[in-house]
Amino acid sequence: MSVIDLVPYDEALATYDPVMGFEVHIELGTATKMFCGCSTELGAEPNSQVCPICLGLPGSLPVVNAIGVESAIKIGLALNCEIAEWCRFARKNYFYPDIPKNFQTSQYDEPIAFNGYLDVTLEDGEVFRVQIERAHMEEDTGKSSHIGGATGRIHGASHSLLDYNRAGIPLIEIVTKPIEGAGSRAPEVAKAYVAELREVIKALGVSEARMDKGQMRCDVNLSLRPHGREQFGTRSETKNVNSLRSVERAARFEIRRHAAVLNDGGSIVQETRHFHEEDGSTTAGRIKDNAEDYRYFPEPDLVPVAPSREWVDELRAALPEMPRVRRDRLQAEWGISDQEMQSALNAGAIEPILDTITAGAPADQARKWWMGEIARRANESGSELGAQPITPAQVARVCALVAEGALNDKLARQVIEGVLDGEGDPDQVVAKRGLAVVSDDSALGTAVDEAIAANPGIADKIRDGKLAAAGALVGAVMKATRGQADAARVKELIMERLG
Repeated sequence: MSVIDLVPYDEALATYDPVMGFEVHIELGTATKMFCGCSTELGAEPNSQVCPICLGLPGSLPVVNAIGVESAIKIGLALNCEIAEWCRFARKNYFYPDIPKNFQTSQYDEPIAFNGYLDVTLEDGEVFRVQIERAHMEEDTGKSSHIGGATGRIHGASHSLLDYNRAGIPLIEIVTKPIEGAGSRAPEVAKAYVAELREVIKALGVSEARMDKGQMRCDVNLSLRPHGREQFGTRSETKNVNSLRSVERAARFEIRRHAAVLNDGGSIVQETRHFHEEDGSTTAGRIKDNAEDYRYFPEPDLVPVAPSREWVDELRAALPEMPRVRRDRLQAEWGISDQEMQSALNAGAIEPILDTITAGAPADQARKWWMGEIARRANESGSELGAQPITPAQVARVCALVAEGALNDKLARQVIEGVLDGEGDPDQVVAKRGLAVVSDDSALGTAVDEAIAANPGIADKIRDGKLAAAGALVGAVMKATRGQADAARVKELIMERLG
C-alpha cells in the first residue's frame, strides 16, 4: 500500500483505538558472549570471534555468563519486576542462516523477571504507565549481508554473506503487556517509552544502549479495534526500529495503514514488517509465527538459574539513582520550573547540560546555550541535540570566555555558530572572526565621542539628569563596534564625558 492510500491520522483515531506492544532487545556490554568465552568486541574480522559453542558444533556445551544473569536481574529490578526464584532457558527452534545452531537459546514461559512497569513522561508532563510483561535472557543472532540488490535486503540480492561474530552476544528482551488507552497519543507514548527505557539501561551501566549501533532495537507491535470493542485486532510487528523518532513514525504509519485496510473491508495480516527511514513507511516482511510454531522446549544442556534472595537484595540495594528520581533532584538543584525541566528532557538536553556543568560551566549558562542556540540549530537540521558538532567542553569554554569578559552574549552566540559550522574550537573561532570584546579605553573613547557628537539631543538629556537616555548612546557605540564593545565600560565613559 502506498503512502497516498493511507487514512488521515485523525480520521483513523475517530474510528479505532490503537493497542500497542513493544519488544525491546538490549545488547549487554559484557566482555564475552552469553554461553561461551568468545569476545564481544566490535570491529573484528568477520567470523574471527567464534568457537564450537556459538557455532553449535556437535559435542559443544554452553555455560551461562554470570554477568549476563546479574545484568538481567538489575534490569528487572529497575523496571519494578518480580525476580524469579527459579527459571530456565529454552530452545526456540527455527531455521534461518543467521542461527548456526538452527535454534536460539532464549527463555519462554519461565523468564528471570516479570510483572513490572515503567512510568514515562509525555511532552506536556503527563505520566503514562507502561506495564511490563517480562524481561528475559537470550542470545543474539549472526549478521546477514545481502549483496547485489538495490535495497540491501534478501529480495533481489545475488548472494548473501554471513558473519557469526555477533551470534551468542547476550541480549535482554523486554516485552510489554498490551498498551491500551493511549488514543491519539499512541505514537508519542511509543517514543517516550523507548526513550525512558534507554535512560534506565544507561543508568544501570549494563549497556550503552546505542540505537544507531544496534545495541538497542525495538519491535513495534500495533493493532486497531473499533471504538467500544474489547477484543484486540490482528497485530503487525515492525522489526528492528533503531531510533526514537522512527519508533514514533512507525506507530503513526501503522495506525494509518491498518485503518485504510479495515475501512476497505480487508483483513490485517499478522506479519513482520520493515521500516523505511526515508519516508517513514513500512513494508511486509514475513508471516508472523505463533509461539507454538517455534516448538519451544527446555534447554537440556543448561542448568536452571536460581538467584538467591540475598543476592537479589544486594543488587537492589546497589541500584544507581533512576532517571526519574535524578531529574527531580536536578530540577530542584537548578531551580527551574516543571515546564523548563520538561523542555530540557524533550530536547534531549539533560546529559549535554550536565556534562557542560562538569566541564566547569554554571548550570544556568549551560542550560542557556544548549536550550537556545544549539537547540535551534538541531531543530533546523532535524537532528538530535546530542548529535550536534559541538562538545560540552567547548560550550563550557564559551561560558568561561563570557565570565572573563572576553565575550558578551552576542559575540558568544557567534562563537557557538562558528564551532557548529566547523571553524574550530571557541578560541580559534574568536581569533579567526576577530570577535573579542573591545575594552580598551582609547578605542572605546573614540567611538563614544563619535556617538555623542552624532546625537546631541540625547547627550543634552543625559546632562539634564535623564540617565536612562544613556542606553541609546550605548546602543550606538555597540552598533559602531559590531557588538564588540564592553557595554558596561561604554556606559561609564559616556557618564564621564557628559559629567
